[in-house]
Amino acid sequence: MSVQLEPDEDYCGLRRPEETLPSYFYFDPAHYERELATFWYKRWVYICRASDLAEPRSFRTFKIGNQPVLLLRDEAGALRAFHNTCRHRGAELCGAESGRFTSKRIICPYHQWTYSLQGDLQRTSSLQEPDGFDRAAFPLYDLAVVEWRGFVFVNLAGKDATPFAESFDATSDKLDNWPLPELVSLRSYRKVMNCNWKLFWDNFNECLHCPAVHPGLSKLVPIYGRAIMSRREDPHWRDHADDDDPKYRGGLRQGAETWSMDGKPSKYTFSDLTPAERAAGYSYMMSAPSMFLAAHVDYVRVVRLLPLGPEQTELTAEFLFPPEAAADPAFDPSNAVDFITQVLEEDAGACEMNQRGLKAMPHGKGVLMPEDYVLKDFRDWILAELEGS
Repeated sequence: MSVQLEPDEDYCGLRRPEETLPSYFYFDPAHYERELATFWYKRWVYICRASDLAEPRSFRTFKIGNQPVLLLRDEAGALRAFHNTCRHRGAELCGAESGRFTSKRIICPYHQWTYSLQGDLQRTSSLQEPDGFDRAAFPLYDLAVVEWRGFVFVNLAGKDATPFAESFDATSDKLDNWPLPELVSLRSYRKVMNCNWKLFWDNFNECLHCPAVHPGLSKLVPIYGRAIMSRREDPHWRDHADDDDPKYRGGLRQGAETWSMDGKPSKYTFSDLTPAERAAGYSYMMSAPSMFLAAHVDYVRVVRLLPLGPEQTELTAEFLFPPEAAADPAFDPSNAVDFITQVLEEDAGACEMNQRGLKAMPHGKGVLMPEDYVLKDFRDWILAELEGS
């Protein structure tokens, strides 16, 4: 007969089984619309790099849920964000994904209503405007927009947006020693995943799946091969509290320095990292529901999620390198990019597998096991936000 030992003090895993979110939260159309309104239309959403709109009058368009967004840089260099909608009869203002306005005006292609790049209505196309019509009452619908260390976020709540500083997870690393605004995007990856957006975060927040789903990553980060993310997820972690083996303390395997196919970094590494940041090999900063940053000794990746439907999510990743690497015509980022792409493909496959099984009629809810303690926090956040909406 096996003997169940009490977990060590300071063990961070769950000590009793907990319920998951209800399964219908992941596929029900009506609930999906409720989550759009609660999370995606009220919280800060990462859109793109500021360098994507480097020049005045440049623009990009996006959709957050079913809401069309127009992001631009005005003639003075300030970022502006609006609903991509004309105030006349609601036509789409810009149909292209990106471009540059030929003048300091936005002209609706349908009826030629004309706006300044600050969103003010300058003229209509009517031969005579009706009595009492006030152009000042019909500016573009503006959104809140923030440029943070080279990254652009918008909030559809506009003037009612919550403070931007509150958008990052409190447990995130600060990444102050990475020169984020200066980094250059050299590669990108995009995948439409056939799963609900929350399944990506569920998967991101645990490593029970790592040995089976990520064999390569589990070799690079040995503690992941034990199906845990950190030392204190082991109920008896104190038995190895002084063991510096990466399979107990975390971090990269001996001899590895970054997340890449062979664990080796490029010659262009960040010079201001602390010894602890270099030894860890990876640091994370998260802003749910839309993005996380993963910083390594030689590059940073930004992963963005956008919901496309109850069971479909767009995932994009950009690989950001020091400007010295971007300026070197012989530089090849494939060692890192190929590795991360493999990991993301594996994660997407796991999320889609999870999605396919959720509709079994008896499966109203699943169960959270000890290593799912971060999923409990995520579950509680989802439920609290929905209750308060």
